[in-house]
Amino acid sequence: MATTQAMNRKCRRTLLALLAAGTLVGAAGCAGWTDPDLRSPWPAGTVPPASSQLPGPSPPPAPADQPTVRGQSGWETYASPGSNEHYRRPMPVSSADGGNRQPSRTVYQPANDGQPPAEPAFGVPPTAPVPGAPAGGTVNGVPTAPAPAGNPQWLTSPFLNGAQQPAYAPLANEVPGTAVPVEVLVEEARTGRFMFGAGINSDAGVTGQIIIDERNFDLFGFPRSWADLWSGEAWRGRGQGFRIEAVPGNRVQRYLVSFTEPYLFSTPVSMSVSGFLYDRGFYDWTESRVGGQLGFGYRLTPDLSASAALRLEDVKIRNPRVIGVEELDRVIGSNDIYSGQFTLRHDTRDLPFMPTEGHLIELSFEQVFGSYDYPKGDVEYRRYFLVRERPDGSGRHTLAVSLGAGVSGSQTPIFENYFAGGFSTLRGFEFRGASPIEQTVTVGGRFRTLGSVEYTMPLTADDMIKAVAFCDFGTVERDVRIDWDNFRVAPGFGFRISVPALGPAPLAFDFAFPVAKADTDDTEVFSFFFGFGRG
Repeated sequence: MATTQAMNRKCRRTLLALLAAGTLVGAAGCAGWTDPDLRSPWPAGTVPPASSQLPGPSPPPAPADQPTVRGQSGWETYASPGSNEHYRRPMPVSSADGGNRQPSRTVYQPANDGQPPAEPAFGVPPTAPVPGAPAGGTVNGVPTAPAPAGNPQWLTSPFLNGAQQPAYAPLANEVPGTAVPVEVLVEEARTGRFMFGAGINSDAGVTGQIIIDERNFDLFGFPRSWADLWSGEAWRGRGQGFRIEAVPGNRVQRYLVSFTEPYLFSTPVSMSVSGFLYDRGFYDWTESRVGGQLGFGYRLTPDLSASAALRLEDVKIRNPRVIGVEELDRVIGSNDIYSGQFTLRHDTRDLPFMPTEGHLIELSFEQVFGSYDYPKGDVEYRRYFLVRERPDGSGRHTLAVSLGAGVSGSQTPIFENYFAGGFSTLRGFEFRGASPIEQTVTVGGRFRTLGSVEYTMPLTADDMIKAVAFCDFGTVERDVRIDWDNFRVAPGFGFRISVPALGPAPLAFDFAFPVAKADTDDTEVFSFFFGFGRG
Protein backbone atom coordinates (compact mmCIF):
# COMPACT_ATOMS: atom_id res chain seq x y z
CA MET A 1 0.00 0.00 0.00
CA ALA A 2 2.86 2.41 0.88
CA THR A 3 4.55 1.63 -2.42
CA THR A 4 1.35 2.36 -4.34
CA GLN A 5 0.84 5.70 -2.59
CA ALA A 6 4.42 6.70 -3.32
CA MET A 7 3.96 5.94 -6.98
CA ASN A 8 0.74 7.95 -7.09
CA ARG A 9 2.47 10.95 -5.49
CA LYS A 10 5.29 10.66 -8.02
CA CYS A 11 2.81 10.60 -10.96
CA ARG A 12 0.99 13.64 -9.60
CA ARG A 13 4.25 15.58 -9.30
CA THR A 14 5.16 14.62 -12.87
CA LEU A 15 1.77 15.78 -14.22
CA LEU A 16 2.01 19.07 -12.30
CA ALA A 17 5.44 19.70 -13.78
CA LEU A 18 4.18 19.05 -17.31
CA LEU A 19 1.20 21.36 -16.79
CA ALA A 20 3.47 24.13 -15.48
CA ALA A 21 5.78 23.79 -18.47
CA GLY A 22 2.80 23.93 -20.87
CA THR A 23 1.44 27.03 -19.14
CA LEU A 24 4.77 28.82 -19.49
CA VAL A 25 4.96 27.96 -23.19
CA GLY A 26 1.39 29.16 -23.80
CA ALA A 27 2.03 32.41 -21.94
CA ALA A 28 5.10 33.08 -24.03
CA GLY A 29 3.09 32.51 -27.23
CA CYS A 30 0.25 34.82 -26.12
CA ALA A 31 2.80 37.51 -25.24
CA GLY A 32 3.94 37.54 -28.87
CA TRP A 33 7.30 35.77 -28.45
CA THR A 34 9.15 35.43 -31.72
CA ASP A 35 12.53 34.31 -32.84
CA PRO A 36 14.96 37.20 -32.13
CA ASP A 37 16.40 36.80 -35.62
CA LEU A 38 13.00 37.51 -37.17
CA ARG A 39 11.98 40.59 -35.20
CA SER A 40 11.82 44.04 -36.80
CA PRO A 41 14.46 46.44 -35.37
CA TRP A 42 12.01 49.32 -35.72
CA PRO A 43 9.60 50.07 -32.84
CA ALA A 44 5.99 49.10 -33.39
CA GLY A 45 3.91 51.75 -35.14
CA THR A 46 6.90 53.64 -36.58
CA VAL A 47 8.02 53.98 -40.20
CA PRO A 48 11.70 53.39 -41.05
CA PRO A 49 13.59 56.28 -42.67
CA ALA A 50 13.42 56.40 -46.47
CA SER A 51 17.18 56.06 -46.79
CA SER A 52 17.42 53.16 -44.40
CA GLN A 53 17.66 49.54 -45.32
CA LEU A 54 15.49 47.19 -43.33
CA PRO A 55 17.79 44.45 -42.14
CA GLY A 56 15.09 41.84 -42.36
CA PRO A 57 15.95 38.17 -42.62
CA SER A 58 17.70 36.58 -45.52
CA PRO A 59 16.78 33.28 -47.08
CA PRO A 60 18.78 30.35 -45.82
CA PRO A 61 21.77 29.89 -48.09
CA ALA A 62 21.71 26.99 -50.49
CA PRO A 63 24.45 24.43 -50.75
CA ALA A 64 27.21 25.57 -53.03
CA ASP A 65 26.71 22.75 -55.45
CA GLN A 66 22.96 23.15 -55.84
CA PRO A 67 20.91 26.06 -57.28
CA THR A 68 17.78 27.29 -55.57
CA VAL A 69 14.35 28.15 -56.91
CA ARG A 70 11.15 29.32 -55.31
CA GLY A 71 7.76 27.82 -55.72
CA GLN A 72 8.38 24.52 -53.96
CA SER A 73 7.13 25.34 -50.48
CA GLY A 74 4.46 27.40 -48.80
CA TRP A 75 4.80 31.08 -48.00
CA GLU A 76 6.84 31.90 -44.95
CA THR A 77 6.74 35.36 -43.35
CA TYR A 78 10.08 36.44 -41.89
CA ALA A 79 9.16 39.90 -40.65
CA SER A 80 6.94 41.71 -38.25
CA PRO A 81 3.33 42.53 -39.22
CA GLY A 82 3.22 45.37 -41.71
CA SER A 83 6.68 44.74 -43.10
CA ASN A 84 7.28 44.45 -46.83
CA GLU A 85 9.77 41.62 -46.47
CA HIS A 86 8.47 38.25 -47.59
CA TYR A 87 10.50 35.36 -48.88
CA ARG A 88 9.80 31.91 -50.08
CA ARG A 89 12.28 29.44 -48.64
CA PRO A 90 14.74 28.46 -51.38
CA MET A 91 15.01 24.75 -51.89
CA PRO A 92 17.78 22.76 -53.53
CA VAL A 93 17.12 21.35 -56.98
CA SER A 94 19.16 19.36 -59.44
CA SER A 95 20.74 21.28 -62.32
CA ALA A 96 23.30 20.63 -64.99
CA ASP A 97 25.39 23.66 -64.13
CA GLY A 98 25.18 23.10 -60.38
CA GLY A 99 25.24 26.85 -59.81
CA ASN A 100 23.81 28.65 -56.85
CA ARG A 101 20.92 30.87 -57.99
CA GLN A 102 18.94 33.06 -55.67
CA PRO A 103 15.19 33.40 -56.21
CA SER A 104 14.14 36.21 -58.49
CA ARG A 105 12.08 38.97 -56.96
CA THR A 106 9.24 40.94 -58.55
CA VAL A 107 9.62 44.69 -58.06
CA TYR A 108 6.51 46.90 -57.96
CA GLN A 109 6.04 50.60 -58.41
CA PRO A 110 2.98 52.82 -57.83
CA ALA A 111 0.28 52.53 -60.51
CA ASN A 112 -0.33 55.71 -62.48
CA ASP A 113 -4.08 55.58 -62.03
CA GLY A 114 -4.07 54.43 -58.44
CA GLN A 115 -6.04 51.30 -59.32
CA PRO A 116 -5.16 48.02 -57.62
CA PRO A 117 -3.15 45.70 -59.88
CA ALA A 118 -4.13 42.16 -60.65
CA GLU A 119 -2.96 39.43 -58.32
CA PRO A 120 0.68 38.53 -59.05
CA ALA A 121 1.17 35.41 -61.13
CA PHE A 122 1.47 32.17 -59.17
CA GLY A 123 0.83 34.04 -55.89
CA VAL A 124 4.13 35.98 -55.92
CA PRO A 125 3.73 38.71 -53.27
CA PRO A 126 4.68 42.26 -54.28
CA THR A 127 7.74 43.84 -52.75
CA ALA A 128 5.88 47.14 -52.49
CA PRO A 129 6.94 50.49 -51.01
CA VAL A 130 6.28 50.82 -47.31
CA PRO A 131 3.00 52.66 -46.60
CA GLY A 132 3.59 56.25 -45.57
CA ALA A 133 7.29 56.25 -46.43
CA PRO A 134 8.42 59.48 -48.12
CA ALA A 135 9.07 59.33 -51.82
CA GLY A 136 12.62 59.26 -53.15
CA GLY A 137 14.12 56.62 -50.89
CA THR A 138 14.54 52.89 -51.20
CA VAL A 139 13.80 49.92 -49.01
CA ASN A 140 15.81 46.82 -49.89
CA GLY A 141 16.36 48.27 -53.35
CA VAL A 142 12.69 49.10 -53.88
CA PRO A 143 11.76 52.78 -54.39
CA THR A 144 9.35 54.16 -51.83
CA ALA A 145 6.31 56.17 -52.87
CA PRO A 146 3.13 57.14 -51.03
CA ALA A 147 -0.32 56.29 -52.33
CA PRO A 148 -1.97 58.88 -54.61
CA ALA A 149 -3.42 61.76 -52.65
CA GLY A 150 -7.11 61.38 -52.00
CA ASN A 151 -7.21 57.93 -53.55
CA PRO A 152 -5.04 55.56 -51.49
CA GLN A 153 -6.58 52.41 -52.94
CA TRP A 154 -5.82 50.40 -49.81
CA LEU A 155 -5.99 46.67 -50.15
CA THR A 156 -5.51 43.90 -47.64
CA SER A 157 -3.10 41.10 -48.41
CA PRO A 158 -2.91 37.74 -46.62
CA PHE A 159 0.86 38.10 -46.88
CA LEU A 160 0.78 41.19 -44.63
CA ASN A 161 -0.88 39.49 -41.63
CA GLY A 162 -3.89 41.77 -41.88
CA ALA A 163 -1.96 45.00 -42.55
CA GLN A 164 -2.95 47.25 -45.44
CA GLN A 165 -0.87 48.38 -48.39
CA PRO A 166 -1.59 50.71 -51.29
CA ALA A 167 -1.85 49.19 -54.77
CA TYR A 168 1.24 49.12 -56.99
CA ALA A 169 1.80 47.97 -60.55
CA PRO A 170 4.91 45.97 -61.63
CA LEU A 171 7.84 47.57 -63.38
CA ALA A 172 8.49 46.68 -67.01
CA ASN A 173 11.96 45.32 -66.23
CA GLU A 174 12.52 42.31 -64.00
CA VAL A 175 15.43 41.74 -61.67
CA PRO A 176 17.48 38.86 -63.11
CA GLY A 177 17.08 35.58 -61.34
CA THR A 178 15.79 32.10 -61.89
CA ALA A 179 13.66 32.04 -65.04
CA VAL A 180 10.10 30.92 -64.42
CA PRO A 181 8.53 29.57 -67.63
CA VAL A 182 4.95 30.70 -68.19
CA GLU A 183 2.85 28.96 -70.79
CA VAL A 184 -0.37 30.72 -71.80
CA LEU A 185 -2.95 28.59 -73.57
CA VAL A 186 -5.79 30.37 -75.39
CA GLU A 187 -8.72 28.32 -76.56
CA GLU A 188 -11.39 29.74 -78.85
CA ALA A 189 -14.92 29.62 -77.49
CA ARG A 190 -17.41 27.38 -79.21
CA THR A 191 -18.95 29.19 -82.17
CA GLY A 192 -20.66 26.31 -83.93
CA ARG A 193 -23.69 24.41 -82.74
CA PHE A 194 -25.47 21.28 -83.81
CA MET A 195 -28.95 21.14 -82.36
CA PHE A 196 -31.84 18.79 -82.64
CA GLY A 197 -35.26 18.87 -81.10
CA ALA A 198 -38.94 18.21 -81.48
CA GLY A 199 -42.15 20.01 -80.67
CA ILE A 200 -45.89 19.87 -80.77
CA ASN A 201 -48.40 22.69 -80.63
CA SER A 202 -52.03 23.27 -81.41
CA ASP A 203 -51.25 25.32 -84.55
CA ALA A 204 -48.55 23.35 -86.41
CA GLY A 205 -48.93 19.81 -85.08
CA VAL A 206 -45.82 17.66 -84.53
CA THR A 207 -42.48 18.90 -85.84
CA GLY A 208 -38.85 17.90 -85.60
CA GLN A 209 -35.85 20.22 -85.79
CA ILE A 210 -32.25 19.78 -86.90
CA ILE A 211 -30.01 22.87 -86.97
CA ILE A 212 -26.36 23.44 -87.87
CA ASP A 213 -25.35 26.96 -86.88
CA GLU A 214 -21.86 28.48 -87.24
CA ARG A 215 -21.26 32.06 -86.04
CA ASN A 216 -17.60 32.29 -87.06
CA PHE A 217 -17.92 31.17 -90.65
CA ASP A 218 -15.47 32.00 -93.49
CA LEU A 219 -17.02 31.67 -96.92
CA PHE A 220 -13.63 31.48 -98.63
CA GLY A 221 -11.78 29.53 -95.95
CA PHE A 222 -11.34 26.43 -98.07
CA PRO A 223 -9.48 23.49 -96.50
CA ARG A 224 -5.82 23.08 -97.43
CA SER A 225 -5.59 19.54 -96.15
CA TRP A 226 -7.67 16.78 -94.63
CA ALA A 227 -6.41 17.93 -91.23
CA ASP A 228 -8.22 21.26 -91.68
CA LEU A 229 -11.47 19.38 -92.15
CA TRP A 230 -11.04 17.11 -89.16
CA SER A 231 -9.82 19.90 -86.85
CA GLY A 232 -12.66 22.24 -87.80
CA GLU A 233 -10.39 25.01 -89.12
CA ALA A 234 -11.87 24.91 -92.62
CA TRP A 235 -14.46 27.59 -93.43
CA ARG A 236 -13.99 29.30 -90.07
CA GLY A 237 -12.49 32.53 -88.79
CA ARG A 238 -14.16 35.60 -90.36
CA GLY A 239 -17.13 36.08 -88.03
CA GLN A 240 -19.74 35.34 -90.69
CA GLY A 241 -22.90 33.38 -89.99
CA PHE A 242 -23.99 30.17 -91.67
CA ARG A 243 -27.11 28.21 -90.80
CA ILE A 244 -28.80 25.07 -92.09
CA GLU A 245 -32.21 24.30 -90.66
CA ALA A 246 -34.53 21.36 -91.30
CA VAL A 247 -37.98 21.24 -89.70
CA PRO A 248 -39.99 18.22 -90.87
CA GLY A 249 -43.52 17.72 -89.57
CA ASN A 250 -46.90 16.21 -90.17
CA ARG A 251 -48.51 19.57 -91.10
CA VAL A 252 -45.57 21.90 -91.72
CA GLN A 253 -42.18 21.34 -93.33
CA ARG A 254 -39.53 24.03 -93.60
CA TYR A 255 -35.95 23.84 -94.87
CA LEU A 256 -33.62 26.84 -94.81
CA VAL A 257 -30.02 27.69 -95.72
CA SER A 258 -28.76 31.18 -94.83
CA PHE A 259 -25.52 33.14 -94.90
CA THR A 260 -24.87 36.38 -93.03
CA GLU A 261 -22.05 38.91 -93.42
CA PRO A 262 -22.26 41.27 -90.40
CA TYR A 263 -19.84 43.87 -91.84
CA LEU A 264 -20.16 44.03 -95.59
CA PHE A 265 -16.91 45.37 -97.12
CA SER A 266 -15.80 46.39 -93.61
CA THR A 267 -18.76 48.74 -93.20
CA PRO A 268 -21.54 48.83 -90.57
CA VAL A 269 -23.92 47.38 -93.16
CA SER A 270 -24.89 43.74 -92.77
CA MET A 271 -25.98 41.41 -95.56
CA SER A 272 -27.93 38.17 -95.47
CA VAL A 273 -28.78 35.68 -98.21
CA SER A 274 -31.15 32.78 -97.71
CA GLY A 275 -32.92 30.09 -99.65
CA PHE A 276 -35.91 28.18 -98.36
CA LEU A 277 -38.48 25.48 -99.05
CA TYR A 278 -41.78 25.62 -97.20
CA ASP A 279 -44.73 23.27 -97.35
CA ARG A 280 -47.91 23.60 -95.29
CA GLY A 281 -51.11 21.62 -95.39
CA PHE A 282 -54.06 23.86 -94.53
CA TYR A 283 -57.61 22.67 -94.09
CA ASP A 284 -58.76 24.21 -97.40
CA TRP A 285 -55.63 23.76 -99.56
CA THR A 286 -51.97 22.73 -99.60
CA GLU A 287 -49.35 25.43 -100.07
CA SER A 288 -45.70 25.11 -101.15
CA ARG A 289 -43.16 27.94 -101.39
CA VAL A 290 -39.68 27.85 -102.91
CA GLY A 291 -37.61 31.00 -102.99
CA GLY A 292 -34.90 33.17 -101.63
CA GLN A 293 -34.27 36.50 -99.95
CA LEU A 294 -31.50 39.09 -100.06
CA GLY A 295 -31.41 41.51 -97.16
CA PHE A 296 -29.32 44.44 -95.92
CA GLY A 297 -29.35 45.93 -92.45
CA TYR A 298 -27.91 48.94 -90.67
CA ARG A 299 -27.95 49.65 -86.95
CA LEU A 300 -28.60 53.34 -86.41
CA THR A 301 -28.31 53.14 -82.61
CA PRO A 302 -27.86 50.22 -80.20
CA ASP A 303 -31.67 49.85 -80.14
CA LEU A 304 -32.73 51.19 -83.55
CA SER A 305 -32.10 49.32 -86.80
CA ALA A 306 -33.24 49.60 -90.40
CA SER A 307 -33.34 46.85 -93.00
CA ALA A 308 -34.31 46.32 -96.61
CA ALA A 309 -35.00 43.00 -98.32
CA LEU A 310 -35.80 41.57 -101.74
CA ARG A 311 -37.96 38.44 -101.84
CA LEU A 312 -38.48 36.03 -104.74
CA GLU A 313 -40.92 33.15 -104.38
CA ASP A 314 -42.73 30.57 -106.41
CA VAL A 315 -45.96 29.75 -104.57
CA LYS A 316 -47.90 26.68 -105.60
CA ILE A 317 -51.46 26.04 -104.42
CA ARG A 318 -52.89 22.53 -104.84
CA ASN A 319 -55.47 20.14 -103.42
CA PRO A 320 -58.32 22.62 -102.91
CA ARG A 321 -61.02 21.26 -100.63
CA VAL A 322 -63.80 23.23 -102.35
CA ILE A 323 -64.11 24.21 -106.01
CA GLY A 324 -66.04 27.31 -106.96
CA VAL A 325 -64.62 29.92 -104.59
CA GLU A 326 -63.20 32.63 -106.87
CA GLU A 327 -60.38 33.77 -104.57
CA LEU A 328 -59.14 30.20 -104.25
CA ASP A 329 -59.70 29.10 -107.83
CA ARG A 330 -57.59 31.87 -109.38
CA VAL A 331 -54.47 30.97 -107.38
CA ILE A 332 -54.49 27.22 -108.11
CA GLY A 333 -51.13 26.31 -109.62
CA SER A 334 -47.94 28.37 -109.67
CA ASN A 335 -47.76 32.04 -108.63
CA ASP A 336 -44.70 34.30 -108.90
CA ILE A 337 -44.16 36.71 -106.05
CA TYR A 338 -41.42 39.39 -106.08
CA SER A 339 -41.27 42.10 -103.45
CA GLY A 340 -39.16 44.78 -101.87
CA GLN A 341 -39.58 45.48 -98.17
CA PHE A 342 -38.31 48.16 -95.80
CA THR A 343 -38.44 47.70 -91.99
CA LEU A 344 -37.66 50.05 -89.11
CA ARG A 345 -37.30 48.39 -85.71
CA HIS A 346 -36.75 49.76 -82.20
CA ASP A 347 -36.13 47.06 -79.60
CA THR A 348 -35.28 47.66 -75.92
CA ARG A 349 -36.50 44.34 -74.49
CA ASP A 350 -34.34 42.68 -71.87
CA LEU A 351 -35.00 39.09 -72.98
CA PRO A 352 -35.99 37.44 -76.27
CA PHE A 353 -38.26 34.92 -74.51
CA MET A 354 -40.77 36.22 -71.99
CA PRO A 355 -39.26 39.72 -71.61
CA THR A 356 -39.99 41.67 -68.44
CA GLU A 357 -39.00 45.21 -69.44
CA GLY A 358 -38.69 47.37 -72.53
CA HIS A 359 -40.62 47.64 -75.75
CA LEU A 360 -40.63 46.61 -79.39
CA ILE A 361 -41.82 48.91 -82.15
CA GLU A 362 -41.72 47.70 -85.73
CA LEU A 363 -42.85 49.46 -88.89
CA SER A 364 -42.68 47.74 -92.26
CA PHE A 365 -43.78 48.46 -95.82
CA GLU A 366 -43.69 46.00 -98.70
CA GLN A 367 -44.42 46.46 -102.38
CA VAL A 368 -45.27 43.23 -104.21
CA PHE A 369 -45.18 42.67 -107.94
CA GLY A 370 -45.11 39.68 -110.28
CA SER A 371 -48.32 37.71 -110.74
CA TYR A 372 -49.97 40.27 -108.44
CA ASP A 373 -49.31 43.94 -107.77
CA TYR A 374 -50.20 45.35 -104.35
CA PRO A 375 -48.71 47.21 -101.35
CA LYS A 376 -48.69 45.97 -97.76
CA GLY A 377 -48.00 47.81 -94.52
CA ASP A 378 -47.76 46.62 -90.91
CA VAL A 379 -47.14 48.17 -87.51
CA GLU A 380 -46.42 46.31 -84.27
CA TYR A 381 -46.13 47.66 -80.74
CA ARG A 382 -45.30 45.61 -77.63
CA ARG A 383 -44.66 47.07 -74.20
CA TYR A 384 -43.51 45.28 -71.06
CA PHE A 385 -43.91 46.77 -67.58
CA LEU A 386 -42.06 45.38 -64.57
CA VAL A 387 -44.63 45.54 -61.76
CA ARG A 388 -42.63 44.03 -58.91
CA GLU A 389 -39.68 41.76 -58.19
CA ARG A 390 -37.75 40.26 -55.30
CA PRO A 391 -34.69 42.09 -53.90
CA ASP A 392 -32.40 39.72 -55.82
CA GLY A 393 -34.11 40.48 -59.14
CA SER A 394 -36.06 37.22 -59.37
CA GLY A 395 -39.79 36.66 -59.01
CA ARG A 396 -40.71 39.29 -61.57
CA HIS A 397 -44.33 40.24 -62.16
CA THR A 398 -44.79 41.58 -65.68
CA LEU A 399 -47.62 43.33 -67.46
CA ALA A 400 -47.40 43.00 -71.26
CA VAL A 401 -49.43 44.98 -73.78
CA SER A 402 -49.30 44.29 -77.51
CA LEU A 403 -51.08 45.97 -80.39
CA GLY A 404 -50.79 45.37 -84.12
CA ALA A 405 -52.43 46.42 -87.36
CA GLY A 406 -51.94 45.71 -91.04
CA VAL A 407 -53.47 46.59 -94.36
CA SER A 408 -52.95 45.17 -97.84
CA GLY A 409 -53.91 46.15 -101.40
CA SER A 410 -56.96 45.01 -103.34
CA GLN A 411 -55.02 42.52 -105.51
CA THR A 412 -53.69 40.57 -102.56
CA PRO A 413 -54.00 36.81 -103.27
CA ILE A 414 -55.67 34.52 -100.76
CA PHE A 415 -52.40 32.98 -99.60
CA GLU A 416 -51.06 36.44 -98.65
CA ASN A 417 -54.18 37.56 -96.75
CA TYR A 418 -54.33 38.11 -92.99
CA PHE A 419 -55.71 35.35 -90.76
CA ALA A 420 -56.40 35.13 -87.02
CA GLY A 421 -57.01 32.37 -84.53
CA GLY A 422 -54.70 30.05 -82.65
CA PHE A 423 -51.98 30.17 -80.04
CA SER A 424 -49.83 32.80 -81.80
CA THR A 425 -52.57 35.27 -82.81
CA LEU A 426 -55.92 34.98 -81.02
CA ARG A 427 -56.33 32.37 -78.29
CA GLY A 428 -59.76 30.85 -77.75
CA PHE A 429 -60.14 30.10 -81.45
CA GLU A 430 -58.89 27.33 -83.71
CA PHE A 431 -55.98 27.94 -86.04
CA ARG A 432 -57.27 30.55 -88.55
CA GLY A 433 -60.68 30.06 -86.97
CA ALA A 434 -61.32 33.80 -86.41
CA SER A 435 -61.13 34.82 -90.09
CA PRO A 436 -63.59 35.71 -92.83
CA ILE A 437 -65.20 32.73 -94.55
CA GLU A 438 -66.73 32.32 -98.01
CA GLN A 439 -68.65 29.11 -98.81
CA THR A 440 -67.04 27.30 -95.86
CA VAL A 441 -63.56 28.26 -97.12
CA THR A 442 -61.44 30.43 -94.84
CA VAL A 443 -60.33 33.20 -97.19
CA GLY A 444 -58.88 35.73 -94.72
CA GLY A 445 -58.89 39.47 -95.26
CA ARG A 446 -56.92 42.56 -96.28
CA PHE A 447 -57.17 44.28 -92.89
CA ARG A 448 -56.34 43.14 -89.40
CA THR A 449 -56.06 44.64 -85.93
CA LEU A 450 -55.10 42.43 -83.02
CA GLY A 451 -54.11 43.07 -79.41
CA SER A 452 -53.47 41.41 -76.08
CA VAL A 453 -53.02 42.29 -72.43
CA GLU A 454 -51.22 39.69 -70.31
CA TYR A 455 -50.06 39.57 -66.69
CA THR A 456 -47.35 37.07 -65.71
CA MET A 457 -46.37 36.11 -62.17
CA PRO A 458 -44.18 33.33 -60.70
CA LEU A 459 -45.70 30.49 -58.71
CA THR A 460 -42.46 28.92 -57.49
CA ALA A 461 -39.41 30.41 -55.79
CA ASP A 462 -37.12 29.37 -58.66
CA ASP A 463 -39.40 30.99 -61.29
CA MET A 464 -39.74 27.64 -63.03
CA ILE A 465 -43.56 27.74 -63.06
CA LYS A 466 -45.45 30.92 -63.83
CA ALA A 467 -49.11 31.78 -64.15
CA VAL A 468 -50.57 34.12 -66.77
CA ALA A 469 -53.87 35.93 -67.02
CA PHE A 470 -54.70 37.47 -70.39
CA CYS A 471 -57.29 38.90 -72.70
CA ASP A 472 -56.88 38.67 -76.49
CA PHE A 473 -58.95 40.83 -78.80
CA GLY A 474 -59.15 41.97 -82.41
CA THR A 475 -60.55 41.20 -85.81
CA VAL A 476 -59.68 40.40 -89.42
CA GLU A 477 -61.83 41.95 -92.15
CA ARG A 478 -62.02 41.43 -95.90
CA ASP A 479 -62.09 45.21 -96.42
CA VAL A 480 -60.34 48.04 -94.61
CA ARG A 481 -62.90 48.62 -91.88
CA ILE A 482 -63.92 47.29 -88.47
CA ASP A 483 -67.22 45.41 -88.19
CA TRP A 484 -67.91 45.43 -84.46
CA ASP A 485 -70.25 42.46 -84.88
CA ASN A 486 -67.16 40.43 -85.83
CA PHE A 487 -64.88 41.85 -83.14
CA ARG A 488 -63.45 39.03 -81.01
CA VAL A 489 -62.64 39.12 -77.27
CA ALA A 490 -61.28 36.10 -75.37
CA PRO A 491 -60.07 36.32 -71.73
CA GLY A 492 -58.28 33.39 -70.18
CA PHE A 493 -55.43 32.05 -68.07
CA GLY A 494 -52.50 29.72 -68.48
CA PHE A 495 -49.17 28.45 -67.24
CA ARG A 496 -45.56 28.72 -68.36
CA ILE A 497 -43.05 26.07 -67.36
CA SER A 498 -39.36 26.75 -67.98
CA VAL A 499 -37.18 23.66 -68.24
CA PRO A 500 -33.58 24.57 -69.15
CA ALA A 501 -32.89 21.07 -70.46
CA LEU A 502 -35.67 21.49 -73.04
CA GLY A 503 -34.46 24.80 -74.49
CA PRO A 504 -35.01 28.53 -73.89
CA ALA A 505 -38.70 28.65 -74.88
CA PRO A 506 -41.02 27.75 -72.00
CA LEU A 507 -43.80 25.19 -72.22
CA ALA A 508 -47.10 27.00 -72.60
CA PHE A 509 -50.62 25.85 -71.71
CA ASP A 510 -53.51 28.30 -72.12
CA PHE A 511 -57.24 28.23 -71.56
CA ALA A 512 -59.28 30.96 -73.27
CA PHE A 513 -63.03 31.59 -73.31
CA PRO A 514 -64.41 33.78 -76.14
CA VAL A 515 -67.02 36.25 -74.93
CA ALA A 516 -67.39 38.04 -78.28
CA LYS A 517 -67.06 36.43 -81.72
CA ALA A 518 -68.48 36.15 -85.22
CA ASP A 519 -71.14 33.58 -86.02
CA THR A 520 -68.81 31.66 -88.36
CA ASP A 521 -65.88 31.40 -85.95
CA ASP A 522 -64.49 28.09 -84.73
CA THR A 523 -63.63 28.21 -81.04
CA GLU A 524 -61.02 26.26 -79.13
CA VAL A 525 -60.67 26.58 -75.37
CA PHE A 526 -57.26 24.90 -74.90
CA SER A 527 -54.10 25.76 -76.81
CA PHE A 528 -50.55 24.72 -76.06
CA PHE A 529 -46.92 24.72 -77.12
CA PHE A 530 -44.46 22.03 -76.13
CA GLY A 531 -40.97 21.57 -77.49
CA PHE A 532 -37.44 20.66 -76.60
CA GLY A 533 -34.06 21.18 -78.19
CA ARG A 534 -30.53 20.03 -77.40
CA GLY A 535 -27.30 21.31 -78.82
